[in-house]
Amino acid sequence: MANKKIELKGLFPEELAQQVSNMGLEKYRTRQLIDWLYNKGVTDFESMTNLSKAVRVRLDAQFKLLKLNRIGQIESASKDTEKFLFELPDKRRVESVLMRDGKRRTLCVSSQVGCPLDCQFCATARMGLLRNLTAAEIVEQVLYAQRFLRARGDELTHVVMMGMGEPLLNFDQVIRAIRLINLDYGAAVGIRRITLSTVGHVPGIAKLAREKLKIGLAVSLNATTDVQRSQIMPINHKWPIAELLSAVRAYCDQIRRWATFEYVLLHGFNDMPEDARRLIDLVRDMPCKINVIPWNPIEDAPFQRPPQSAIDRFVNILTQAQLTATVRYSKGDDIAAGCGQLYQEMVSGQ
Repeated sequence: MANKKIELKGLFPEELAQQVSNMGLEKYRTRQLIDWLYNKGVTDFESMTNLSKAVRVRLDAQFKLLKLNRIGQIESASKDTEKFLFELPDKRRVESVLMRDGKRRTLCVSSQVGCPLDCQFCATARMGLLRNLTAAEIVEQVLYAQRFLRARGDELTHVVMMGMGEPLLNFDQVIRAIRLINLDYGAAVGIRRITLSTVGHVPGIAKLAREKLKIGLAVSLNATTDVQRSQIMPINHKWPIAELLSAVRAYCDQIRRWATFEYVLLHGFNDMPEDARRLIDLVRDMPCKINVIPWNPIEDAPFQRPPQSAIDRFVNILTQAQLTATVRYSKGDDIAAGCGQLYQEMVSGQ
């Protein structure tokens, strides 16, 4: 049986150096490979022109270079959001979203093909979980966005693990990807400019704190009682609100950063004044901010987006209680690129 080729883009520098050493190549070849992979963005060994033909042939025999095939791209009417549909080597598909806001250029990255957690307001949940992404597949989404922006004289500034999937259910590959994205030789995105969003996987939050990465933590809360939250987020049956908030407090204490609570506003379900007052009671003693997200519609879902009056009323109650709360109107909701709208079947060539 032929040896399985190793994906170079998922390796840390010391791992890549070891592979170079195992081949009997000079140490400086590691730096050359890094430059080609992350700065020049090549996707084949033949393009590495400062390596001899013999070295390129040897590399090609032992290693592979991931290339995500972009088969769809669509831009919002406001021109501030673009959604990319990528085909993976096994023909599965994932979406990434690039958002522009002032000087910020943020990429929303997927960590799984689909999601197993069945949140009732989310399109991705309808896919179920097809598989986890590898660290290389996560990193390559970021590298693609960097190449895309640099071709237009622009730069990526932030990365959010808020795309398809629950990042903490693909923990090892997501953490490896975050570390690779942060390294100076690669995408070089500052660690405080990387945020991971979770629906509330309590053991994963505790494990993330032990990594001491100091990334931002965003928690999808979306309700203020266990009965209510369990109706729309089945994970709450396993880890109810009290356990979740305890884990978030511990994370904030360990990492010394504020948490962000995401609260998707569903009309007539969780947008009433009493919901806002319960939310205040839940988080008033925590270093946090609240992103209120008016629900982004998905087909055949039994919810409604709140009217502006209900949105304003909810946020006003929070801010009057001295909480840091803002409305996050999802960019790109007209192209199904908003929070909870990502799915794998965007039409190719859009």
